[in-house]
Amino acid sequence: MSSKRSLLKQTLIYGIATVLPRVMSFLLVGLHTDLIPKAAYGEITILLAYMIFFNVILSYGMETAFFRFYHKEENKKEVISTATVSIFWSTILFLCIALLFQKTLAVLLETDKEYVNYAIWILAFDALVIIPFSKIRVDQRPIRYSVLKISNVIIYLLLNVFLLAILPKLAQANPQGFWNTFYVEDYKIGYVFLSQLMASLFTFVLFMPHYFQPNWFFNTDLWKKMLHYGWPILFAGLAFGINEHLDKILLAKWLDPTIAKAAVGAYSACYKIGLFMVLFRTAYTLGIEPFFFSQAGNANAPQTYATITKYFVILGSLILLVVVVFADVIKFFLVRQEEYWEAMTIVPLIIIANFFLGIYTSLSVWYKLIDKTIIGAYISAIGALITLSMNYILIVKFNMSYVGSAIATICAYGSMMVISYYLGKEKYPIPFEMKKILTYLFASITLACISFYVQELRETFVFGILAIIGFSYYIYKNEKEVILKILKRK
Repeated sequence: MSSKRSLLKQTLIYGIATVLPRVMSFLLVGLHTDLIPKAAYGEITILLAYMIFFNVILSYGMETAFFRFYHKEENKKEVISTATVSIFWSTILFLCIALLFQKTLAVLLETDKEYVNYAIWILAFDALVIIPFSKIRVDQRPIRYSVLKISNVIIYLLLNVFLLAILPKLAQANPQGFWNTFYVEDYKIGYVFLSQLMASLFTFVLFMPHYFQPNWFFNTDLWKKMLHYGWPILFAGLAFGINEHLDKILLAKWLDPTIAKAAVGAYSACYKIGLFMVLFRTAYTLGIEPFFFSQAGNANAPQTYATITKYFVILGSLILLVVVVFADVIKFFLVRQEEYWEAMTIVPLIIIANFFLGIYTSLSVWYKLIDKTIIGAYISAIGALITLSMNYILIVKFNMSYVGSAIATICAYGSMMVISYYLGKEKYPIPFEMKKILTYLFASITLACISFYVQELRETFVFGILAIIGFSYYIYKNEKEVILKILKRK
């Protein structure tokens, strides 16, 4: 029992460390869209999308391999040492090559060399803290882990506020004063990346003692095993990056250059409204995956998984409907500048897509339980191929711009969800109540789309509010017994 309590406590703390930074990032959306023009915001988004792929490449599955071999090998110090040396020298190699060719990279990315310089150092510092963070986790120090992660985000947040909102006012108030020596006009993109660089540097400095320990040892045979174990993780990470972030890069490449960055900026800003579903999905995944594994040995485990998945779909369907109905209210808090609202049409599509990804995450438990995680990489790869092909067809052939990207995201995650379900039926049968699940899903999506895309209904909110009430009653009517049990426990 004590081990289960410890697991629950650690899951909760790690969950806070993962979800809270995402919540904090919401606070920056309003600041960025208030102070940064669409085209500049689009440029930031495109650079960050590229950085996601480099993050995956620079970790090359070593983090997951570290966890695996730390628990598998008797010599723990050797695993720590080998992983640390590997990441250190691969990062130094990347740093040297990237700095040498930063001008070329800037031309290829169609951005300023200074921004590329910032990105290179951010990627390097973030890579160098991968193993130190992993060591904290294997040492079961979740509070230290959470404090460091949250501190990084707080520094990034505060520096953004100071450099973008406060510093310009201080400089303008006294043109000959102290603050004016630090202020650079029209440097908003630079300030965003400088803020991230300072936050990453701060975290790295705290972990520097990790790199100054004597007697580092590199076990070549162990390293080869770790690389072999980690390559499917690298493959899956790249596939996930394609599904999640490649659309911004493709929009920048395939749209008219005169509008591309502005379109990406509007798309990215409105995309953030869909992250309400991401938060729900993330919190669910962090809390439920340890539970799934703890129940794996029970005879009634499949029924438990089926029940949990059904209620995830029910709650997710209600969240989807509520967020879509009130999207035009949420935008006043999250994306206040009207120039960004042109992309509001993608909000329901992105929320639906992220909901499909959440359902896929719940359905994917079967291949994790039978130790066939490579199947997840293959499914992600199929999703990546769909993302690429659908973006090309809808952006280039049908000229649908970011609406095409949003539809492509739905197609990718929807396909992954369906493939996982049908493969799971053969490999690890789970008695899902598919009729109920599909009814909730279809009803929620239909009501949400009607309330949003029928302009007359969208303007009054009357239909949307009635839809929420009616859908909530339908849930209560069908799940009354369980709901009453939960209420009685409280």
